[in-house]
Amino acid sequence: MIELHTWTTPNGRKISIALEELGLAYSVHPVNISKNEQFRPEFLAISPNNRIPAIVDPDGPGGKRLALFESGAILIYLADKTGKLLAREGAQRYAAIQWLMWQMAGFGPMLGQVHHFKRAAPEKVPYAIKRYFDEAKRLYGVLDKQLAGRDYILDAYSIADIACYPWAMRYDWQEIDLAEFPNVQRWMGTMGARPAVQRGMQVPKPPA
Repeated sequence: MIELHTWTTPNGRKISIALEELGLAYSVHPVNISKNEQFRPEFLAISPNNRIPAIVDPDGPGGKRLALFESGAILIYLADKTGKLLAREGAQRYAAIQWLMWQMAGFGPMLGQVHHFKRAAPEKVPYAIKRYFDEAKRLYGVLDKQLAGRDYILDAYSIADIACYPWAMRYDWQEIDLAEFPNVQRWMGTMGARPAVQRGMQVPKPPA
């Protein structure tokens, strides 16, 4: 059984959604980042960058234990392990990885900066708020264009959709008006209707 070390963040929920979609057995090990549990030695042994999510697969390559951090790497690993949600080879494989990297390098980090400067920064920094909000809107526009005429980011549902969805679900934190991005809004409805996505978005259970 795969161990999932995670918390209630977009990056964490990427992996719980993937595990649910792939039908893999897993156990949940909450890492409460608000209590600095990500700095515990036992977690650092799995994720030396002290970031969630991380997994431990006792049945990794060659039947050996594998510990893995970085959500993008974990998504590729789980997809390859099962042969689902990522083509084995060819253009579709690289297209999905391309959009995964787009999320990892831009959509996630830039939206995270919007969250920070709009919600958490100890003082308002108008320049930073405008810079990251403008970039967030640009990225939503890129995604909206890609989704035109498609149910999913590519022709088939993939890890690219799973990577992007939990971040888009924080649109209210980003103060994004989804009416400006109708294709994204439609895609979010399609994603949110998937039972595995619904289950994955509840892992781990939010603290009381």
